[in-house]
Amino acid sequence: MGFEFWMFLSLVYVSHFHFHGLSLAEKAPYYSFVHEAAMAPEVSFYDYIIIGGGTAGCPLAATLSESANVLVLERGGSPYENPSKPDKGNFFPNLLDVSPSSYAQEFTSEDGVYNARARVLGGGSVINAGFYSRAEPEFLKQTGLNEALVNYSYQWVEKKIAFEPSMLQWQSALRDGLLEAGVLPNNGFTFDHIYGTKIGGTIFDGDDHRHTAADLLEYANPYRIKVYLHATVEKIIFETKVFSRTRAQGVVFEDELGKKHWALLTKDYKSEVILSAGALGSPQLLMLSGIGPSQQLKKFGIKVVMDQPLVGQGLVDNPLNFLLVPSPSPVELSLVSFVGITRFGSYIEACSGISFTPSWSRSVAKALAAILNQTEQSSTKLFQEGILNPESLLDTRIRGGIIFEKVKDPISSGYLELRNMNPRDNPKVTFNYFQAPEDLMKCVHGVKIAIDAVYSKSFSNFRYEILSAKALLELIVNLPLNQRPRHLTSAFSLEKFCMDTVMTIWHYHGGCCLGKVVDRDYKVLGVEALRIVDGSTFTSSPGTNPQATVMMLGRYMGLKILQERYFGKYRKK
Repeated sequence: MGFEFWMFLSLVYVSHFHFHGLSLAEKAPYYSFVHEAAMAPEVSFYDYIIIGGGTAGCPLAATLSESANVLVLERGGSPYENPSKPDKGNFFPNLLDVSPSSYAQEFTSEDGVYNARARVLGGGSVINAGFYSRAEPEFLKQTGLNEALVNYSYQWVEKKIAFEPSMLQWQSALRDGLLEAGVLPNNGFTFDHIYGTKIGGTIFDGDDHRHTAADLLEYANPYRIKVYLHATVEKIIFETKVFSRTRAQGVVFEDELGKKHWALLTKDYKSEVILSAGALGSPQLLMLSGIGPSQQLKKFGIKVVMDQPLVGQGLVDNPLNFLLVPSPSPVELSLVSFVGITRFGSYIEACSGISFTPSWSRSVAKALAAILNQTEQSSTKLFQEGILNPESLLDTRIRGGIIFEKVKDPISSGYLELRNMNPRDNPKVTFNYFQAPEDLMKCVHGVKIAIDAVYSKSFSNFRYEILSAKALLELIVNLPLNQRPRHLTSAFSLEKFCMDTVMTIWHYHGGCCLGKVVDRDYKVLGVEALRIVDGSTFTSSPGTNPQATVMMLGRYMGLKILQERYFGKYRKK
C-alpha cells in the first residue's frame, strides 16, 4: 500500500473522531436534515446527488457528507413516523400492505410470482426479515474489493444496527434438526459466511425493535446533507457536447404535490449523480433518462442519450420454496435467526409465530382442514378463531413456523423492460425461474434437507405426527402463493413442487451488472459523473442475505469516492 492509501486512512480516522469524538451527529429519528420534498427549492446545487435513500443510499450519503454537500432523494416516506410499524411482529403485514403509503410496492413478475419493492427511507432493511450475515470470500474476490476496507466498512455498519439474536425453543429445535439432517458443523454465532449451520446477526434489538439503514444517517454531518422524502426522480439530466463524453448534470424530481424541482451538480468536475435505487429502480431510471436499449427507448419516444443494450439484462431472483409446519406446542415470535449453509448451493432459514392477513390465514386453514381427516380437525383450532373473526387475525400469530430454502447463485436469469414512462410504476420484470436444470436440482436437494430437519428427533415437539411430508407439500400446493399453474403431481414430485410453488426471497439483483453497465469503480460506462452503487450491480447475491453487504458497499464506496475527490484516482489494492 502506497502513500495515497495511508493518507486516505488518515482522512477516515480524522472524520470518525470529528463526528463521534465531538458528538456533532444527530440521533434517529430526530434528523433535522430530513424533509418532505415539497419543501425543496425549485433549483438547488450539490456535490453529490444520490437517487434512493435505501440500504446502500443511506450509508453512502452519511459517508459522503463527512466532506461534501449531499442530497438524497427518496421516493418513499420515513420509517420513523410510526416507530413500531417496522418491528418484528409486523413483518408480513408490512410486506402484504398494498396501501399507497405502504413501505413495500407490490408487483408480479411476468413469471407469475408475487414480489415487492421497498418504498421507504432505509429501503429493504425496513421490510426484510432482519438477518445480518456477511458475504462469502468468493463474492469479494469477484468484485475486486479491498479486504481491509471491506472489514472496516462492515464494522462501521455493525456498530449501529447489528445484534446477536435470542435463540428460543422453536428456532433452537429447528437448528438442531438441521444439524441432524447433516448441515454440519455447528458454527455457533458469527457474522461470517461459513459452511454448516450458524446463528447469524439480526437488525432487531432485544425489544424486537428494528434498526435500519436509515439509522446509519446518525453518522452524517447534519450541516452537509439534505434528505427529501416523497421525491420521485423523473430523469437524470445530461450534457452532451461534440467530441466530449456525455456527462450527468443533475436530476429532475417531483414532490408529492406534483411540483417539479431541479437538483444540479456544482461546477466541481468531481461532483456526481449516484444511482442507489435498487435492482428495479436503477435500470428503470437509466432507461427513462435515455441510457438503455435504443429500440426500447424509441418505442416510448425517449431521446437516446446512449445506446446500452445491457441495461436491464442479467436480472436474477433467488428462488424460494417453503414448508409451513403447524405446531401442537406454543411457538415464539421469531424471524430468521440462523441459517444452514450447504455445500450444494442451498440456504435453509426459518421463522415462527408470525402474523398473516385474514384472507391468507383463511386459505391456510381451509387447505389444512382439507388434508386432515375428520378425527384430527381439532388440530386446526389454531386457525378457528381467525375463521370466525377474520379481523382478529391482524393481531393473531399463527402457531407454527415457515421453513424455507433459497437457491444460491441461480444460473437462470432474466431482464427488465419499461412498462411505461411513469417512474412511479414498476417496470416489467421477467426472472425465468428454474430455466436452468441445475437451479432446480439445488431446490430439490434443499427441500429434502428442510423435510429431514422437520422430521428430526430434535424438532419432534413442534410438528403434528398426523402430518406427513406429503401432507406438508400438499398444504403448500393448495395455497395461493403465486399465479403459476399447478401440476397434478406437485405434492409427489419435488421437481414439480419447486416449479409450481416458487416464490421470491426478495433478493433480486442485477440489471446494471458490474463489468457490463458499470466498471470496477461503479462508474457507468461511457458516461461522466454518474455511478451506480446498489444491488443492481451484483452478478450474484452476496452471502445468505444481502443487506449486510449492500450497506457495507455504501460505506465502502463513499470512502473510495472521497479518496478520489481529495487524493486523485484510487487504486483497488
